[in-house]
Amino acid sequence: MTPLVAVLLASALTVPGPPASYAPADKQGFGTARQATSPVWFTLGRTGLTEVFYPDLSTPATRDLRLVVDGRTAEGRTEPVGRLRYRQVFRGDGWQAEVAYTTDPSRPTVLADVRLRADRPVDVRVVFDPNLSRDGDDDRAVEHPGALVARDDRSASALVADEPITSRSSTEGNVIQTGTLGLDGVRDRATTLAIGFGAHVEQALSSAKRSLLEGFPRHARRYDQGWDEYLAGLERPKSADRDLYDTSMMVLAATEDKGHPGAFIASPSFPWAFGFDRTIAPEFGSYALVWPRDLYQVASAMLAAGDRAAAERALDFMLDVQQQPDGHLPQNTRVDGEPYWTNIQQDEQAAPMLLAWLLDRADKSTVDSLVAAAEFMIGRPDAPATQQERWENQSGYSPGTIAHEIAGLVCLADLLRRSGDPRAARYLAVADDWERRLEGWTVTRTGPFSPDPYYLRLTKDGRPDAGTAYNPGDNHPTNVDQRAVVDPSFLELVRLGVRPHDDPVVRTTVRVVDEQLEVDRFWHRYNGDGYGERADGGPWNIGHGRTYGRLWPIFAGERGEYELLAGDVAAARRRLADIASTANDGRMLPEQVWAGRGTTSATPLAWTHAQYVRLAWSIDAGRPVERPAAVACRYAGC
Repeated sequence: MTPLVAVLLASALTVPGPPASYAPADKQGFGTARQATSPVWFTLGRTGLTEVFYPDLSTPATRDLRLVVDGRTAEGRTEPVGRLRYRQVFRGDGWQAEVAYTTDPSRPTVLADVRLRADRPVDVRVVFDPNLSRDGDDDRAVEHPGALVARDDRSASALVADEPITSRSSTEGNVIQTGTLGLDGVRDRATTLAIGFGAHVEQALSSAKRSLLEGFPRHARRYDQGWDEYLAGLERPKSADRDLYDTSMMVLAATEDKGHPGAFIASPSFPWAFGFDRTIAPEFGSYALVWPRDLYQVASAMLAAGDRAAAERALDFMLDVQQQPDGHLPQNTRVDGEPYWTNIQQDEQAAPMLLAWLLDRADKSTVDSLVAAAEFMIGRPDAPATQQERWENQSGYSPGTIAHEIAGLVCLADLLRRSGDPRAARYLAVADDWERRLEGWTVTRTGPFSPDPYYLRLTKDGRPDAGTAYNPGDNHPTNVDQRAVVDPSFLELVRLGVRPHDDPVVRTTVRVVDEQLEVDRFWHRYNGDGYGERADGGPWNIGHGRTYGRLWPIFAGERGEYELLAGDVAAARRRLADIASTANDGRMLPEQVWAGRGTTSATPLAWTHAQYVRLAWSIDAGRPVERPAAVACRYAGC
């Protein structure tokens, strides 16, 4: 418990609050009602409720809600119950609390059902930190009998309980609110808390009170029913763990904003400096954004799982956010389509082409939008080089990016060919040219890792045998020779059908990547990656000491897809189990792991859940289900 909270608990005086920030990103649970009538999402940390999002998934509205028993906060164990619902168990000196969570499927309210047993009467307080409209520094506490109420210029929150909350206090600026609950673990052992949201105080209070009146059990039943109905419309692969698979599908569905169809965010979390440093994130919200790259991963997984409608919405969203007049897709956007970061990433221009091919979308409106993206892609003077490759911190010629560009153009040409559109020949000619020149841009024959040629992470200049040096970024202390940096992303060439699995350069690079990057069945992104925690576990930030990128579970999925193409189904099954092993107690899959456990990286990461789902279906099918035949048959012998 922080000194500030201790002061608040001891006094009803108003004191200044610290600058607003967000809770650690390793969420133990993530949930929302399936029903669109409830525009509220919640996350769980180790001490209780953390960020709640309202009114959309790009807008965090709280930082945390926790119990303080006899002046202490405890860390709890998270247990899945129902469908994307959870119970947390907390223990202290002579007491145990169980807190179950749900949302009201009919309105923007999060509910926490508290059950407390103690050997003696204990003092129970609640600490609530609203961060309305992405920024808690402009929140204002509102006095209201028996409730903790706050507002800013755009929205409001209200925390109520079965009995009036007493001894209330709040900070100024970044509002942190505390109050005493009417239970002591002996005479009174249960209460329900409700956090309601609205455009103004009256709406927030009305939502909270109505949800509380209708009761936690009713909301939990309807919440579970909504998710049961969703899952009932899908099939399950034989290869996957049933509980983790169901959770993964619900997490993917839950990352879609309810007011903006097709807007699936990357993660409902803000790792490291993205949650507390205004120089890195002047407006907090990074990761609660839509990347075309991540959206393709989610959409292809959901299509494989039988949720075609979700994949259709994802494609529509991609095409709706194309920028005019040049037709490019922005690096990422908020769920309402507003661009957030504005760098150009060429693999993201190809994403809608690949997805449209998987969906067999050849209508004129779709194709015209894809043509605009293709013209932007091939019209850049340095094409197929990219301003940023998929790790978003380097420019140059990336084999992973070029794989997407080639495959995207071939898929677009195939869609055009079906209607006799003569533009198909133009895009095939460009794709064929880039395919012929691929090794000349990205394969070194003079690198330090092998006497045989191998793919590099990227070249800055398209000269892979030159010792061109660059700084990898993310607090790396020195420049590096581009020939000494590899990346598992080259396997996109195989997954997308640009190269066969047994291509000699591919096989050499697999060996080199394993020697350089593999640790305990997972892989680093590239040599010298600094996007991760400090050696002591402290958070990544820029300019605040050396940091170290950890291991990414998504690479196990990508390797599994490669192994399927090589005919090694048993190895692919092991990769699926490896991904599953990284799930935490709430079945959330992380962005990064170390020593077999998730770090404080973005958790849940939709991409990781999507990779688990897609690999499971690929194992059942005996091949990567998203591999475009139009590309593979052209370059890799089908």
